[in-house]
Amino acid sequence: MLPLIRIALCCLLALLPMAAFADATIPVKDIAAAKDPGWLKRYEGSTIVSYEHRSFDAVDFPDSRLLQAPGDAVYDRYNNRVVEPKRTLPAEGEYTRLVYVAPEDRSPLEVIRNYIDEIKSNGGELQYGCQDEACGGALVGNDHGGGTQGLLEKLYPQARVKDAAFSNGKCATSETPSEQRYILATMPNGAGANATLGIFVYALDADGYCAALNGRTAVLVVAVEPKAREQKMVTVSATDMAKALASDGHIALYGIYFDTNKSAIKPESKATLEQIAQLLKQQPKLALSVVGHTDNVGGADENVKLSRRRADAVVTSLLEDYGIAESRLQAGGAGMTQPVASNADETGRAKNRRVELVKR
Repeated sequence: MLPLIRIALCCLLALLPMAAFADATIPVKDIAAAKDPGWLKRYEGSTIVSYEHRSFDAVDFPDSRLLQAPGDAVYDRYNNRVVEPKRTLPAEGEYTRLVYVAPEDRSPLEVIRNYIDEIKSNGGELQYGCQDEACGGALVGNDHGGGTQGLLEKLYPQARVKDAAFSNGKCATSETPSEQRYILATMPNGAGANATLGIFVYALDADGYCAALNGRTAVLVVAVEPKAREQKMVTVSATDMAKALASDGHIALYGIYFDTNKSAIKPESKATLEQIAQLLKQQPKLALSVVGHTDNVGGADENVKLSRRRADAVVTSLLEDYGIAESRLQAGGAGMTQPVASNADETGRAKNRRVELVKR
């Protein structure tokens, strides 16, 4: 934690009842409700101090050194200079993030090599690895401002932190590492698929209310296990499509599904396709442009081509499966050029991946 921030925090705390807070302690048991993924062991004797699970999420795992983009500096909401890897390994599915504190006198090197042995012995593969300054960015935790981002906060962003102040979980990620090691790997999950995991192991340089953890090794594990996203969106009816086209001239649809980087329509898209066909049959003179849109993952040219192939697939389905006249439909691809939300996180990227109907 930066000195000025620490001083300001101490001044603030002096105004509050001291009985309301307790310093971090050596953890002796996992926090409530935390558990390891069934397919991944922990380092023996480690204790979970921070935990988050989501049934479906996405992570762009760093797959190369963190670098500042050329040109003018870009800053995040905490006034930290943004750094990004040239390569990432995207993964979607069941998301688990764990932070462990390892037993005393265990070095980051010893812990990371045990994880490597475990991954390899179970048929996994290492994709990337780095240590200390070679990882790029700053050697910092995920609770600071006015500096430069580091690898820890790329894996566990400040905005995602929910650990209580003064807790072991907060101390284990907010304090500055004195050394760090990172590996990116894929590993069988025991259910016929490969999970993706980033493992960040680091030594804590902690003081103040976090002093109990000084010199201890912490382990941040971010794991994404392949899992189909639950389809919770209500299918847009032909009537609602007609109303939107009449008032706005276009409508965005999220009920047409494709695998990542693919243009084959998935079977669960049928309900939405049926409603488009019903709309066209109810309005025999209606002509539509079907326009595909993508997020910003991948190159601009590739995304334009992908969005066009997806639009072509929708048009082809309407022609061949529902008997719509070819003259009434036109396919187009906008790629990532017309976002409706920020591409900074998966929530925004999901909104940008869509098919739009545009009245001609």
